[in-house]
Amino acid sequence: MRARWVAVVAAAVVATVTVVGDPAGAAAGTAAQPQFRVERVWNPNVTDWEPTVAADPSSHYVYQMTTRYGGKVVCGQYPYLKHCIVFRASNDGGRTWGPDHVMCPPCDNVGFQNDPQVKVAADGTIYAAWMNNWRVVFSKSFDHGATWTPPINLQRPVGAFTDKPILTISPSGRDVYVAFNSSDSYVRASHDYGATFTDPVRTNDDRRYWFAEGGAVAPDGTVYLAESAEHQSATGSVQLWLLRSSDGGASWQQTLVATSRQQPACPEAGCPPDFYGSQMNVAVDSAGTVMVEYAANDAAGAPLTMQTSTTTDGVHFTNPVEVSAGAYLVGANFPAIAAGTVPGDFRIAFQDDRNGYRAWNTWYRQTADGGQTWSPALRLSDVNGGTVYKGPHGYFFPDGDYFGMAVDSSGTTFVVWGESPNYNRSGGTWFTRD
Repeated sequence: MRARWVAVVAAAVVATVTVVGDPAGAAAGTAAQPQFRVERVWNPNVTDWEPTVAADPSSHYVYQMTTRYGGKVVCGQYPYLKHCIVFRASNDGGRTWGPDHVMCPPCDNVGFQNDPQVKVAADGTIYAAWMNNWRVVFSKSFDHGATWTPPINLQRPVGAFTDKPILTISPSGRDVYVAFNSSDSYVRASHDYGATFTDPVRTNDDRRYWFAEGGAVAPDGTVYLAESAEHQSATGSVQLWLLRSSDGGASWQQTLVATSRQQPACPEAGCPPDFYGSQMNVAVDSAGTVMVEYAANDAAGAPLTMQTSTTTDGVHFTNPVEVSAGAYLVGANFPAIAAGTVPGDFRIAFQDDRNGYRAWNTWYRQTADGGQTWSPALRLSDVNGGTVYKGPHGYFFPDGDYFGMAVDSSGTTFVVWGESPNYNRSGGTWFTRD
């Protein structure tokens, strides 16, 4: 969730289109084309958005979290809670799911929850971060999410609010990093499995408004964070930065990966002006190669394209490779990325409007050679009806400004995202696996 909510009203545009994937021969490399199950909705009777997913490296457990609207009807008997974080677990690789668990108590003084993050350590411990009001909090579970430790408030002593947490952990879970913003960019670290955290470290020295959007820990312990920095006015250029720390988060170095021009306008009532602001995400493979996936344009208001690039030192990057294909108004955004099980194996997903206005889709691509070649784009959002917001060409609106992807130890990919009718009416959390 982005902290600034400014109404933007645009005229509706109607288009007649056909569903397309990649143009013939467009950057389709030698990577094998995966097969995914038909997408499913978490719960068709509720309104969800901004989901995330994590896979247990030691078992067949998979976990999902989402933000759910509906007050007491869906969140429990808390006097002020308008929307809440909901968690659920699967013990069979995502084929079936257990009951929903609201991430409360304590919620007696909480009016809303947002922005879930979930990771799993090698021993099966679940790590989670989210927002209670404007406070970023952290918690763990040792029993597959049945019970949770009391949330640790990571806001103090930053200021009046914190927003947009990104959680990343080392494989053992000993090292935990939570990035967030309070206009400026901050990171807090733990080196005792999340029992205690260091004081927040501010990573920027400018006056831009920062958002953390992805994180990964390399085999040598170096931690990387992908962040965007826009002007306080939410207009003008957006800078995409890779942050790295080799001393456990005590200090951070920054490399400017790309600069995008002003984002396309959002053609929906109530949608904030930076909803389609350029974003970047990051993953690291087992050999220590870092891949960034980012959305950018080269002219103010122009559609965004999704691009990837790699680095082995966090400073020098390969030439970007465009991995999206075509645009209607917005283009491609909301990058999700995960490393596979062997060196050079990366999986990416994103959402775009190549099929027209109110015809968004979630797409997937995979590389086996570190991004030199890619499998053709695969449409994951393959259910063409059954809700008020889905049609034969896609869904009406991408619900939320990010979504989740994870890969388990056997190489299975899990993707979860949001679809809705428009910005003001939330839709549902949808998911699939290969």
